[in-house]
Amino acid sequence: MSRLQHVLTRLSPRDRIALAAVLSLVLVVAAATLVPRGGASEDGAVRPATDQSGPTYVARDGAPAPGRVSATDRAEIERVLADGPPTLSPRRPAAELARDLARCATFEGQQYCLGVGWTDADAQDVQAEAAAPTLQNGRAVSVETTGDLSTADLLAQRAALPADERLADERAELEAAAASVSKVVLLRHQLLGEPLPTGFLDRHPEARAPATSATAGTSAREAADKGIKDYPRRSTVLHWKHVRAQRTTYWCGPTTMQAIAWGWQDKRRTQQHWADRLGTTTSGSSITEMVRVVNDATGYDQESYAGKYIVLDISDWSFRQWTLLQMRHIEDYRAPVVLHPILLKRFYPYLDDDASGHFQVGRGYDKAGDKPTRLGYFEPWNQQRFDPSEPYISRVQWRNAYQSYRANLAHPHRNIGV
Repeated sequence: MSRLQHVLTRLSPRDRIALAAVLSLVLVVAAATLVPRGGASEDGAVRPATDQSGPTYVARDGAPAPGRVSATDRAEIERVLADGPPTLSPRRPAAELARDLARCATFEGQQYCLGVGWTDADAQDVQAEAAAPTLQNGRAVSVETTGDLSTADLLAQRAALPADERLADERAELEAAAASVSKVVLLRHQLLGEPLPTGFLDRHPEARAPATSATAGTSAREAADKGIKDYPRRSTVLHWKHVRAQRTTYWCGPTTMQAIAWGWQDKRRTQQHWADRLGTTTSGSSITEMVRVVNDATGYDQESYAGKYIVLDISDWSFRQWTLLQMRHIEDYRAPVVLHPILLKRFYPYLDDDASGHFQVGRGYDKAGDKPTRLGYFEPWNQQRFDPSEPYISRVQWRNAYQSYRANLAHPHRNIGV
């Protein structure tokens, strides 16, 4: 009999139970010290140790719930709808379709353009851009397409609809925009420092949160302005395994939607399912449909998460402001971002060829200490699937956030789904 066995036989049953509890605690602590602060995913991409599946965590500073569509808003909606042509042909020149269909409304001083989203650009510039071909160095180019639907193609699709169906779609889009304007105003107030419109909080009680003793008399959301230094070093949402490569060259939208919904539902639906929900064609998916389906098919649009997703113009956002938007969405809202970059080799070194506008799932950030801040995202595009001679691209990516910001600004639309 070993000395240890001899000692154990002399212990009372109560002492043996106590010793077993102590040894169990020691093993737990030892195991915890051996778990790395960050690990490698199955495809070799680094992932923070804070990976969580979305709905487990509720936001500490959620976005406002949808607001009421006021009589003023309804009058503006009717004005915009009345300006639309009764019938259209998709064969008309792109410039004419953009003029007739990319019409703009103003709610609370913020401009929303049909098929485009919230934008500060002049309405005529929005329409000219919607009709413009893809340009590179001032020349029209043909690039490898991954599934981002151009505004011109979206407008051609809308022009082909029966007039009553198109009018109903436009009305629904404008009503959703009017109901979400408080989110736009608050984001621009909190992250860009723009003043709130006079009487805004009275007209939009959904933008208020219960006041604390420290914020008595003010909106808690108005007082919750946070800087980059106020956020933890890194944070993520969505499980790193919940992503697949896009199955066709034009399904970056359905694949992005698959990953976002998978994170919420903990159930993987096919990319074909999401292509049907998005109305995806061989020309791709539109960002306005992406945010609509996120709102319809997941709970990330709840007030305790991100509120109703919107298409937001970031053309006048600095890198710092854009980074704060990512941090707010990931850490405060606990919800993914619909990234909308253009896939160019100068921004994404894993590409073998320049490609089109694209969708990715923004799902993390890492301030990385003295190194440049990194953005964590799911990449649907794997060029090797369609050309075996090209390098493989991993689904889970952690890359320089500034390069993603530049890719977002380089996209003709310069917008994002949040």
